Amino acid sequence: MHAKVLRYFAAVVRAGSIRKAAEQLHVVPTAVNRQILLLEDELGAPLFERVRGTLKLTPVGEIVLEHARATLHAFDEVRERIAAVQGLQQGEVTLATTAGLASAFLPALVQRVRAEHPGLRLQLLDAPVSEVLRSVQAGDADLGLAYDVPDSAGLRVLSESDWPIGAVLPPGHALARQPSVALADCLGHPLILPAPALSLRALLDGAFALGAVRVAPVVESTSTALVRALVQRGVGIALLNRLDVEEDCRSGALAFVPLRDAQPRPQTLRLVCRAGADANPTTALLARHLVEGLAQLQA
Repeated sequence: MHAKVLRYFAAVVRAGSIRKAAEQLHVVPTAVNRQILLLEDELGAPLFERVRGTLKLTPVGEIVLEHARATLHAFDEVRERIAAVQGLQQGEVTLATTAGLASAFLPALVQRVRAEHPGLRLQLLDAPVSEVLRSVQAGDADLGLAYDVPDSAGLRVLSESDWPIGAVLPPGHALARQPSVALADCLGHPLILPAPALSLRALLDGAFALGAVRVAPVVESTSTALVRALVQRGVGIALLNRLDVEEDCRSGALAFVPLRDAQPRPQTLRLVCRAGADANPTTALLARHLVEGLAQLQA
């Protein structure tokens, strides 16, 4: 490549001879001589003249040396930047996800990633599932994380995990002391449910229909963060998946009791990237942290 011939040329200038330059470069003299001849042939002018047994630059050689030094300096900077990215010291990655995941699961994970890789810049986008998938397919986001992502030729699934649905309760609630609850057990309490626009609501409505029960929630919301806050304030109990409330349960702010009914089924969480997207070390780094973090929470 261009950098190679310029390094050989600069080495000859420093050493004053092709033989000494070859020794410094750890190559045979003929290899250095060949590169110099090729460069002179390309430029159409000699680069050196021999003066008392030493190679001296011609006026054309002086021009080329100035170019070589600037080019090699710039090339070294490029190599340092590449090494930094490959060493995961710096870089940028964009993750598109839903608002619920952004407020529940990601804060702790982002904190860990930033602590281990302070040079990494993260861009986090929260949007409805359809917009998350569109962003990944269009290349606006490197990764997408969402529940119940349909199969698509434009997406590649990097990870998939199932998260059971359960009752979300204040820690002192009577149901919080049980290892599991039936859906029917929850119907006697004020219910705070995800709004119909969320995929979880379709699973819940299917379970209610299967049991031939009518439900009148006291609150519906598209914000799982708001649902969690209302449960903490004692407004009612909620039905969410375990990942939605993992951090709140760890801190003791909420309790989660899994449903023992066959329905609703667990929510499937998928981490996806664009099919055919070029490998990127920073994207792979964040994907690894996401997969490992989810696996630890499931353990």
